[in-house]
Amino acid sequence: MAIGIWLLFRSIILMLWVNIKRILRTGFFSFSRNAFVSLSSVLVMIITLSVICSLIFLSAILNKSLDEIRDKVDVNVYFLTSAPEEEVLSLQEKIEGLAEVSSVTYTSREQALQDFKERHQNDEFTLQALDELSDNPLGASLNIKAKDPSQYESIAQFLNQEPALSSDGSSIIDKVNYYQNKVAIDKLTGIIDAADRLGTAIILVLVLISVLITFNTIRLTIYISREEIAVMRLVGASSTYIRGPFMIVGIIYGTVAGILTLLLFYPVTYWLGGVTQDFFIGLNVFDYYASNFGQIFLVVIGSGIVIGALSSYLAVRKYLKI
Repeated sequence: MAIGIWLLFRSIILMLWVNIKRILRTGFFSFSRNAFVSLSSVLVMIITLSVICSLIFLSAILNKSLDEIRDKVDVNVYFLTSAPEEEVLSLQEKIEGLAEVSSVTYTSREQALQDFKERHQNDEFTLQALDELSDNPLGASLNIKAKDPSQYESIAQFLNQEPALSSDGSSIIDKVNYYQNKVAIDKLTGIIDAADRLGTAIILVLVLISVLITFNTIRLTIYISREEIAVMRLVGASSTYIRGPFMIVGIIYGTVAGILTLLLFYPVTYWLGGVTQDFFIGLNVFDYYASNFGQIFLVVIGSGIVIGALSSYLAVRKYLKI
């Protein structure tokens, strides 16, 4: 009994392996036989994958630009000159414990005075007036950066509560510039959100257009073989056996086009690296390409294989009359 089951299982495996070999052989043969059609399909897929690859770099540039904008948005807390340093540092620790806060930078009274003198080193009148004062007129400050610009309002509300009070119950804060910069922060938040949505929409539309172009091209190549499909259907060939070689051809199209696209983008990104570094906030696309090559390789090759196989699968359905 066990021997019979083993022989049946072995025969099924061998039959499947024979069918897979035939499908692979037929697919590779079709790819090499229709050289002109294959070349046309590969070129169209190169355009498609080039669009996808370009969108990867465009997304990186957009994210880098948005990160720079986010980094320029901050809130400064200015303390009274009488505020004890230990209480300022204690408040700093409380602010750093907030989930919304990314970083907090403390500037002491002495450092604030030194920075002020450096900014006005060419203004003798201001420096002389400062020297005539008996005490440092500047207070300590905290520079707060939130994880997202929309979170500054909750941080400002926190600063108006009890943690901002000194041990005697009086406020040690002189000014929080959030309220003076609220309009600018809200505008920047709106710009960042709109740029994120617009970038996502553009990427989806371009990818959809590219996939449709590739689908129609592969559909045209399958149209040439419609009579061959009809004959195979009439003699009893299964849908899987008929569809298999075309999907293999689509996968070959995608793989070849993906490799050529990656080779094409190497000199292109090398040439544009210096340009993008100067004009797009220090992002060198060649360095990005080199450091993220593994991910880009998987995305481009994977997209080529999926688009080629899926386009072939959908295009051949019409002639299978399923």
